[in-house]
Amino acid sequence: MATGLSLILFILLLFLLSLGIWVAPALITLGYILLEFFTPAPVGSLLASTLWDASWNWALTALPLFIWMGEILFRTRLSSEMFKGLAPMLSNLPGGLLHVNVVGCGIMAAVAGSSAVTCATIGRMSIPELKKRNYDETLSIGSLAGSGTLGLLIPPSIMLIVYGVLAQVSISRLFIAGVPTQWGITRKFKY
Repeated sequence: MATGLSLILFILLLFLLSLGIWVAPALITLGYILLEFFTPAPVGSLLASTLWDASWNWALTALPLFIWMGEILFRTRLSSEMFKGLAPMLSNLPGGLLHVNVVGCGIMAAVAGSSAVTCATIGRMSIPELKKRNYDETLSIGSLAGSGTLGLLIPPSIMLIVYGVLAQVSISRLFIAGVPTQWGITRKFKY
């Protein structure tokens, strides 16, 4: 019975997606169908209480603000000014101006808190500048992709906030734990 039901729901999901319905509404529809027809729980009150529990958490209000901050930095051209300021300091290093991606992503990750915002903002201004200076495009994108992941580690990180909320762990302690990894500080633990 459970296998047949799973197959029917999977086919229904594929049907909804083939109609062009977004993934989230399609999954919500399947969840509603399952709750309505296969559980005795009242769907309306369950949905209302779940939405309320998810929305009252103040830690999650930081998420759209980080994205907005990255957009503000891009629109005000502060990120391109950062490239112009970092380029003279880093051009003499081996690898040249590719280090601007690394340092720029580190700075942007500390401000925006998101790897996606970091990569998008730094990439919009560094890839054209590096192309002008005849750097290989694949090397430029590779250094951007590698250094863009710093947004996951450097506080304030959106992923740390989401993890802290879901795991019910102190977000400030998670931020403090992220600092030593950035400085290469490790501690030997005795088991």
